[in-house]
Amino acid sequence: MARFFLDTNVFLYAIGGEGPHRTACRALLAAVGDGELDGVTSSEVLQEILHVRSRRLGWSDATATVRAAAALVADVLPVSHYDVLAACDLIDRHPNLGARDSLHVAVMRSADIDTIISMDADFDAVPNLRRIHPDEVRPTRP
Repeated sequence: MARFFLDTNVFLYAIGGEGPHRTACRALLAAVGDGELDGVTSSEVLQEILHVRSRRLGWSDATATVRAAAALVADVLPVSHYDVLAACDLIDRHPNLGARDSLHVAVMRSADIDTIISMDADFDAVPNLRRIHPDEVRPTRP
């Protein structure tokens, strides 16, 4: 089973208010939790969730959300200083990608993962990286 990297926006849309991608993101995360999809993320994604949810809804919600996200995925990949340096190289080549997204790509490459599930089309500019929009994932249920 291929591993997929889950971007921050997948988690945030799944737990956020009503929106066009909420149902697809929830189905995707349910499939990850059921073991139908091998979804992983990184400590940076968890930090992003912590930051966004604490600003919007406070610490109690933020910490509970991060713990739930970490427990849901098959693995939480670490971020090393090598990943940060690789992200700097990516930013030099793809300045529109941004710091956090560049770091996600660097972590993915360190873990030999070439597919990210994200709504962020900026990833499309990175060679040898495949982005799947959450609306395109069709988990199979037994």
